[in-house]
Amino acid sequence: MLFSYARAQVQEFLDRHASDPAVAADIALLRAEHAAETSPPPMASVTAYVRWLMDRDSKSTSLKSLQGKIWEQGYRAGELRGEVYPDVPPALQRWRRQGIEIAIFSSGSVQAQRNLFANTTAGDFTGFIRAYFDTTTGLKSAPQSYAAIAGALERDPSTVLFVSDVGVELDAARAAGMQTALCVRARAPDAAVPSSAHPVIRTFDDVP
Repeated sequence: MLFSYARAQVQEFLDRHASDPAVAADIALLRAEHAAETSPPPMASVTAYVRWLMDRDSKSTSLKSLQGKIWEQGYRAGELRGEVYPDVPPALQRWRRQGIEIAIFSSGSVQAQRNLFANTTAGDFTGFIRAYFDTTTGLKSAPQSYAAIAGALERDPSTVLFVSDVGVELDAARAAGMQTALCVRARAPDAAVPSSAHPVIRTFDDVP
């Protein structure tokens, strides 16, 4: 829903906000990225390039920044609500009681992360989250990104558990010294657990 909303709204959003300094910065970065592409499409418009990147599930930092601004507009208008799995609210509450700090590392911008957790159908969960990290920290496939996150959290990497459904991200986190868990949601209860070099969980109920 979020991506289809951004795709549908991008032209109108740029028409209204292209002169805003933060949006203008995103546009400048998108133009620079287009110029650096090895085989880019013709730059008919920023909107066309944004949609081309979205079609390719690009992790472009400038794209994610622009999407975050479009989504913020949608949350403010009441047109968007964040969805979380049913096990998420009790897990956040349980970890808070245990004194466990929670941080998010996503390819979505920090702004997008904050907006999602502030506007979920189950309530505002931003009070449970200590820090947010996006690709301005580094690639999710790079061990140094996870080392930087541990440093920002003032934690030894060995004391941090990183949960993801993407193997290369878990490999990178483990290479940085973190504990890891592969989350395999949306599988039938009797489905075989995939083989993995990382401990496997089905829901956050499996995390102590």
